[in-house]
Amino acid sequence: MDQPAFTAVPLGGTLLFRTRLRHLALTGAALATVVAALPPAAAADSRDGHPSGGGLSAVIRYTEHGIPHIVAGNYASLGFGTGWAQAADQVCVLADGFVTVRGERSRHFGPDAATDGSLSSATKNLSSDLYFRGVRDAGTVEKLLATPAPAGPGHRVKELMRGWAAGYNAWLKQNRITDPACRNADWVGPVTTVDVARRGFAVSVLGGQGRGIDGITAAKPPGTAPVGAADTAATAKAAGELFASESADMGSNAVAFSGSATANGRGLLLGNPHYPWQGGRRFWQSQQTIPGELNVSGSSLLGTAVVNIGFNDKVAWSHTVATGVTLNLHQLTLDPADPTAYLVDGKPERMTMRTVTVPVKDGAPVTRTQWWTRYGPVVTALGPTLPLPWSATTAYALNDPNASNLRSADTALAFGKSRSIHDMLRALRRTQGLPWVNTIAADSKGHTLFSQSQVLPRITDELAQRCSTPLGKVTYPASGVAVLDGSRGDCALGSDEDAVQPGIFGPSKMPTLRDAPYAENSNDSAWLTNADRPITGYERVFGSIGTPRSLRTRGGIEDVAAMADEGRLTVADLQKQQFANRVPAGDLTAADTAKACAALPAKSADLAQACDVLAKWDRTMNTGSRGALLFDRFWRGLTSSVPAAELWKVPFSAADPVRTPNTLNTTSPGFARALTNAVAELRAAGTPLDAPLGEHQFVVRNGKGIPVHGGTEALGVWNKIEPVWSPAGGYTEVVTGSSHIQAVGWDGGRCPVARTLLTYSQSSNPRSPHYSDQTELFSDERWVTSRFCERDILRSPELKVVWVRG
Repeated sequence: MDQPAFTAVPLGGTLLFRTRLRHLALTGAALATVVAALPPAAAADSRDGHPSGGGLSAVIRYTEHGIPHIVAGNYASLGFGTGWAQAADQVCVLADGFVTVRGERSRHFGPDAATDGSLSSATKNLSSDLYFRGVRDAGTVEKLLATPAPAGPGHRVKELMRGWAAGYNAWLKQNRITDPACRNADWVGPVTTVDVARRGFAVSVLGGQGRGIDGITAAKPPGTAPVGAADTAATAKAAGELFASESADMGSNAVAFSGSATANGRGLLLGNPHYPWQGGRRFWQSQQTIPGELNVSGSSLLGTAVVNIGFNDKVAWSHTVATGVTLNLHQLTLDPADPTAYLVDGKPERMTMRTVTVPVKDGAPVTRTQWWTRYGPVVTALGPTLPLPWSATTAYALNDPNASNLRSADTALAFGKSRSIHDMLRALRRTQGLPWVNTIAADSKGHTLFSQSQVLPRITDELAQRCSTPLGKVTYPASGVAVLDGSRGDCALGSDEDAVQPGIFGPSKMPTLRDAPYAENSNDSAWLTNADRPITGYERVFGSIGTPRSLRTRGGIEDVAAMADEGRLTVADLQKQQFANRVPAGDLTAADTAKACAALPAKSADLAQACDVLAKWDRTMNTGSRGALLFDRFWRGLTSSVPAAELWKVPFSAADPVRTPNTLNTTSPGFARALTNAVAELRAAGTPLDAPLGEHQFVVRNGKGIPVHGGTEALGVWNKIEPVWSPAGGYTEVVTGSSHIQAVGWDGGRCPVARTLLTYSQSSNPRSPHYSDQTELFSDERWVTSRFCERDILRSPELKVVWVRG
């Protein structure tokens, strides 16, 4: 007689099943066995309703590197298993984020401490709390949850969020926290469905209200002293820098290849998002399954109950941070008798006061007033370099349409259920939920997709031309930031017929490219998604057309165009591209740099050695590359001190955008200075000029140094890595860069061919076995073979099956 497939061992509120794989048929029946292990309430196929009896539970199968494969009978129970498993890996990071969105950081950590920046731009806890308390007091998220679909979130997503909160709470109740970051902390506690939704709201407004939190919470009417007007030129320059992709802490590369470029006529996708390595915007891996309803694998932003980037047996997708500007400003003409009233078509409207009180650790509560208008909150700055002064005559209000968008999870869920590129386009049109990303996708039939389907303020070029203030006439062309005349009713944003909410573009206006041999994006605008099929005709707010591309975009297009031309591509080719670590800046300039360096008069011995090192450098950012570190420090210094117009001898040409500008201007005074400074920096840090990169670009995990390959944005490396430089010791920690990497294809079988890698590993807990295991794989350029199908999950040598329940 066969042994049972699972032997149940009670563990508090969970059951750990020890598997006997040799007696379990490796077929679809195995999944039925897992579902049968669920209690009747969870196994019931009540996908659109509450589980019968109200019970929530799921089966989680863990495979190598702690990747959970979560099986449930309905959406609430799937959310339950996801919340439980995320808490097991990331409870301290998650709890910290819930403190943020509840507006309680000052209460627990003090008002003047800095936030980690994961969920807002607030520089201190007090301003973060004032904003999120204001959101909480206004019931903003509750109103969005109550909004019927399609303008509001769908029922299935709300069930996932409800289950996620219950699963997180169940884990807290049933387990002891071992992570020293929050062990015994009084700020870790149960959460609600609204808390989960608040976290989604915070992510949604990162590019809008989230950029202006300090300026929103500090805004107050002017006193008797005069306040100067905004400096038009300086503001335009600051806006351009603020919204430039190279200054962002998030980015990405992604490329989809069509069947015309692949070995078997099926699609391929390589996704390489660049996200923070610490804090609340980390990714977390899982597979989510409701038999007969949903089966998707990939990564979720922490606190999210859906797979945000991933694949199933028919489609694969990734996102890149888009160039669309998700906010606009309305310049208010104030009532001469009252600076808290503004004129619209000559009639005064009073601003709305929101008085917010924040509890403070070891101090009295702090009360502040925020000022809101028909357009949004009054804001006095977007970051420290873009002031927007509130004077006796003028103020600025910030419009953020994503403050009415709680639909991103609906888009992700619809992607996970899609069977083709056509389904994904239909999902984008129906849900309209992505706030600040592009979508790049491929399917098993060989089709590709790029779509910049974002929730953007409906700023047409005609509206900007007709309604821009003098400040807006400078900022809009330079950066896409519109500043409209708020005193005119005819300058309202209006609506598109196919848009699910007023004041945004409808799906028909989105830059989209289908079935190109390759579709690639590296955070520049949609224009050169495919260099042979440029996308044009979109409004400036989506991004620029005919302007210089970043070196990462140029290098990426060179690489993927050559791959598509060569053809017969496989997943292995995607893996090679990810870790080629080619330095486009080096290919363009290293030879000229070494030659000009050698010709410099009166060189020191150190500088002479530097010339030799640069001449021998292999122009990669591999861990063993000698000269990479020296070129990195030189190039950072050069590009930060020499204007782009002076950097190159051959200027940019829109007719040749991938190869121009080129030819380094080595006669610039900044050239020799940057070389000298780079040598001095390395010497001061105690670093040999020809040191292998991996000896000085690394992370430390539990006392062990792990070398890290890849390079900074300015170098143009596909495998982007941004470490922190310490003058005394060189590079220390990586703050952002390659995160959840996936290379996906299909071979005609029932299972996708997928390789994945979570660069910073699955858990933030230094006591977890999955704190650094994938980081070591990343260092060695090794991958995880995805276990998507049942036979592969059950063959895992590290399979552990856990039944979790409330």
